[in-house]
Amino acid sequence: MTRTARLKAYAKLNVGLRVLYKRPDGYHELRTVFQTISLADDLDVSFTESGSTSVRIDGTPEIPDNLVEKAARLVLEELSIHADVRFQLKKSIPAGAGLGGGSSDAAAVLLALPVLAGRTIPQDRLVALGAKLGSDVPFFLYGGTALGLGRGEELYPLPDLKAAPCLLVAPDVHSSTGLAYADLSRGLTAGLTAGLTTPSLQNKIDSFQQEVWTGLRSWVPVVNDFEGVVFARHPELAGIRERLLESGARFAGMTGSGSAIFSLYDSHESLRRAQEALPDLRKFSVSFLSRAQYRSRWRRALQDHTKGNEWPPRNRYAQ
Repeated sequence: MTRTARLKAYAKLNVGLRVLYKRPDGYHELRTVFQTISLADDLDVSFTESGSTSVRIDGTPEIPDNLVEKAARLVLEELSIHADVRFQLKKSIPAGAGLGGGSSDAAAVLLALPVLAGRTIPQDRLVALGAKLGSDVPFFLYGGTALGLGRGEELYPLPDLKAAPCLLVAPDVHSSTGLAYADLSRGLTAGLTAGLTTPSLQNKIDSFQQEVWTGLRSWVPVVNDFEGVVFARHPELAGIRERLLESGARFAGMTGSGSAIFSLYDSHESLRRAQEALPDLRKFSVSFLSRAQYRSRWRRALQDHTKGNEWPPRNRYAQ
């Protein structure tokens, strides 16, 4: 028997991102706030139990080292089953933009494939599998607004952010996360006089706490430590941010290590005027997805195969 589902893998924003120091394990200690948004990749899944395992991904573009295949194989291994699994992937989330497209695709597989297989993987095991695939993957197993600590995989739910008309600009610039970390570590950008292990560490922590407590509600400027180093390598991104502010945005900032920049407006009319004033930029009008909205959309996508309102979605085939 073959079971199929049509999924949406939603993008995320980093609302503020502080890089504190390099940890003994080689990763950097982070503080960030994640937010799911309506921009999404389309992922069709077909599952057929089989005597051997085969995983194939169709669609454009062809992505080397695709996390979708890795996630599928992790799920099948976790469930100790073989299957013929086919994916049709249509990318709408720009790559190399700090929007988590690949991580969201992987999380979509972790959520949906056990349901189609008629099996159950508890949430804590899904999170552990997600962490093997990437630091952002666990967030997409929850959705909504969340505080991210550690590498970003240590997550705590936050109240929903106040919705605001949001314009996302995704320029044709691939920002390398590795280079951004290297530049930040060396303190190469003008105005950064030291690296990540300076006495300013406590100031970073204190300011981030203040942003989370007050800034996210009023949208006072929140800080992304990557902006300085990424803008130094790609000055056109700083120009885009300024153009967004000049277009009437009350906030504009980069997400993740770039290159996408999101901006917030007081009304949909002011956002529409900004769109008209920036005809040369690739842009998306997006909305924030609360945790309830995120999970409701997932339940609708899997409603032919699930029962109840549990999270993660519970299949109706298990005995």
